[in-house]
Amino acid sequence: MDDDAARRDLTRALSGAGLLAGLALLARPGAVAAAVAPRFPRERLWVARVLGARLVAQHALVLAAPEPAVVRAAAAVDGLHAASMLPVLALPRYRRFALVTGGLAAAYALLGPAMAPSERG
Repeated sequence: MDDDAARRDLTRALSGAGLLAGLALLARPGAVAAAVAPRFPRERLWVARVLGARLVAQHALVLAAPEPAVVRAAAAVDGLHAASMLPVLALPRYRRFALVTGGLAAAYALLGPAMAPSERG
């Protein structure tokens, strides 16, 4: 297997995990929130569903086309999400949610492009 094929497989694996996380947030936002951020207000579970929908769309696109430009765009979206969670860290009820979702988004923003296939591939 050449390097770009291996990178494409890694990109797909990372996006598969993101897709599964998004599906969990869409299907069972209360259960996910209870497990990850117990203080997250039940009346705000719609936020988890919106995040889930975004993750599903984003990672489905990367799975379908694990090309460098698509991965960079997805990483940019995750970078924006991570940055948007910084002020939320000041809110005790939302802090853990912001840490988890922002941290995972920051990780993808960094790892996605690093693992993506090259432009020449």
